[in-house]
Amino acid sequence: MALITFSSLSPSLVSTSTSYQRLIHLPKVLLQMTVRKQCSFVYVSINLSPSSEVISNPPAAQRRLARYHPTVWDSKLIDAFTTQYTYELHGARLERLKQNVAITLLAASTSSTKDTTSTFSMLKLIDSMQRLGVAYHFEKEIQAVLTSLGSSSTASTSSDLHAVALQFQILREHRIPISPDVFNKFTTRDGRFKYSLSKDMEGLLSLYEASHLGMLGEDHVLEEAKSFSAKKLRQLVGTLEGEDGLLKQLVQQSLETPLHWRMQRIEARSFIDIYQKDDSMNMDLLELAQLDYNIVQSVYQREIKELSRWWRDLDFEHKANFSRDRLMENYLWAMGVNYEPQFSNCRIGLTKFVCILTVIDDMYDVYGFLDELELYTRAVYRWNMEAMEKLPEYMKPIYTAMLNFGNEVTDNVFKNNGLSVLPYIKKEWVNLCKSYLVEARWFYYGYTPTLEEYLKNAWTSVGGPGAALHAYLLLPGCNIITKSSLDDSIKHGSQIIYWSSLITRLSDDLATSKAESERGDVAKSIECCMEERGISEEEAQDCINELIYYSWKKINEESSKTAIPKSIVKMSLNMARTAHSIFQHGDGIGTSIGVTKERLISLIANPIPIITQN
Repeated sequence: MALITFSSLSPSLVSTSTSYQRLIHLPKVLLQMTVRKQCSFVYVSINLSPSSEVISNPPAAQRRLARYHPTVWDSKLIDAFTTQYTYELHGARLERLKQNVAITLLAASTSSTKDTTSTFSMLKLIDSMQRLGVAYHFEKEIQAVLTSLGSSSTASTSSDLHAVALQFQILREHRIPISPDVFNKFTTRDGRFKYSLSKDMEGLLSLYEASHLGMLGEDHVLEEAKSFSAKKLRQLVGTLEGEDGLLKQLVQQSLETPLHWRMQRIEARSFIDIYQKDDSMNMDLLELAQLDYNIVQSVYQREIKELSRWWRDLDFEHKANFSRDRLMENYLWAMGVNYEPQFSNCRIGLTKFVCILTVIDDMYDVYGFLDELELYTRAVYRWNMEAMEKLPEYMKPIYTAMLNFGNEVTDNVFKNNGLSVLPYIKKEWVNLCKSYLVEARWFYYGYTPTLEEYLKNAWTSVGGPGAALHAYLLLPGCNIITKSSLDDSIKHGSQIIYWSSLITRLSDDLATSKAESERGDVAKSIECCMEERGISEEEAQDCINELIYYSWKKINEESSKTAIPKSIVKMSLNMARTAHSIFQHGDGIGTSIGVTKERLISLIANPIPIITQN
């Protein structure tokens, strides 16, 4: 293939017996792939000796600096965060609102058994609860309602496109089987959607959102649904004014980023403003969303203050001043993966992981000499303080922080259930540093990898597998984890973690490769694609965007598999969503002013004014 082989995309995407007939529905960029021997990349295996392909006379050693801007969040500013919306002060009101909304959900689910109109109302209620960020309070109730609903009722009997598409979307989100054939009633004999739907704005919007829950092999319906709805929405959105202003806002948001790809906490903040202008809103649900948002924000403030003290004690501002100082921005990753208040320890631990990873990444990517990076990689293999003795002075505090954090997570898990997870943690740090070393060698020897070579390494170097393992170990339920359950979770979840990591890497590359190329960094996916295929930057970006869309279909496919723990599905989905959000308007980490700063202010610093009932 000109781009990347199936085997490097995924351990189980194809086998050597794959026929051409099974490939005809793949995107154009992927039709050129060559089928090779199936292999597994759960843990990337990298040879520690330089490749014979890239041996040349390396350039003279010269220390590089990326010159990242200083943090815009100093410790005094973080310590000053405060809010009146604590659970201690407002918990009683929150619980009453939860009871009221639960009664509304029960009433809606009871009515839904009677007619399709009531079913549609119940689905709209659940959709609003999810988008407002409060569905986590009602997980069991919602799952029970949707399981009883199944793929029948509205989808099989309704002629309302909005109702059918919404049911398809919500059932898919909750891993309940439903076939895209439910849309056949809206198509002509040649598979095209009927022209009579062209002005059904709400139906088209719902169809567009549902199309992003598609899997491979469903292109005959869902690709046509996406193409048709997107075209019609773009044609119609300019005609929406006045009373249709809310609908216009929803359409514009979806055409920019579909709902399935959005970071949930950012969506909650945005949808609260939209929902309160909706004449059909449920007042209890709106107040619950506003109050819950503010109370959860108080949890975030407490966590970031604790993390600020930890970060200050490491003193990387001085000991590793070549690196990005991005505590708040790295916390955004952790919040994106698990935003609910009960995952406090997970967010704190995951933020520490990303902070240490960022410093090590910058050390390999920019600052370190190759011989120093070889030494550091060998020291990670040894995983003890004695291995630090031969390291350069600037590396020692970084190595110590990595060891201390890994051992801290290990001790906490062992304390809870007597299981030592150090081999798993060590393996992820080894894999991560090996992947960094590969990229450092590519740069040092002036080698541009093929896209296949790049992605085989880059899905690990982006930190996805390591983040997924740490997040899983740090979940509140980790006290019931066993070696068997951990191995099974890693085994069954390896594919969805792979595709999520790939989306994270490709989203990162689309936002950062230009700046990194200008400062002379190793080639990223876009440059690899341009050089390998002899195409323009714009064409290469189109290829990468197609690969992202393809990867989302694989995530959707993996999400439907019941063998994968729900927690891993959720974290993998949310990691990809967070990557889209952070890199949507450029490098939201390296250059963390503008949109990133505004979002952090909204998510952590500023509460929502609460509209109470009269």
